[in-house]
Amino acid sequence: MSTDRILLTVGFLLFWALMVALMYRGWKKRAGRQADAIGELPAVPADLGAQLIPPSSGLYVGSTLAPSWQDRIAVGDIGFRATGDISRHEKGVLLERDGASAIWIPQSSIRAIRTERGLAGKVMSKDGVLVIRWELPTGTEIDTGFRGDDKSVYPAWVNGENA
Repeated sequence: MSTDRILLTVGFLLFWALMVALMYRGWKKRAGRQADAIGELPAVPADLGAQLIPPSSGLYVGSTLAPSWQDRIAVGDIGFRATGDISRHEKGVLLERDGASAIWIPQSSIRAIRTERGLAGKVMSKDGVLVIRWELPTGTEIDTGFRGDDKSVYPAWVNGENA
């Protein structure tokens, strides 16, 4: 290997490390800016009430500040995609994520449930993502997206069947 090739490789690796560090710094700054608006997420209660819609498996796409479908929330682990299950109960919606904390959406906080083409930078086919708009205890409205493995359950969510 020539010296030029080694220097080029080292230069590329340093450039790559710098870009990763800058992306990480940007993510942390975004989390800092959003911290007051997000606050503490509601805790999962011991009693969820009767199950209205059974668990569906899929991918938690992420949560964004409403109404922007691309302004991803970076506070805590709510900004990270994860596989998991979503279910609806009398007292709210439970989103259990693999390798991340569960997200509890109290029934009284839900403003709308709809399907969308995309959320949080994830674009799917028409009506590919189930989106729940809800209000945090801080008063901030966010959209939480879930891409189900079986999209035939979406009408039960959107039309409020059994809810």
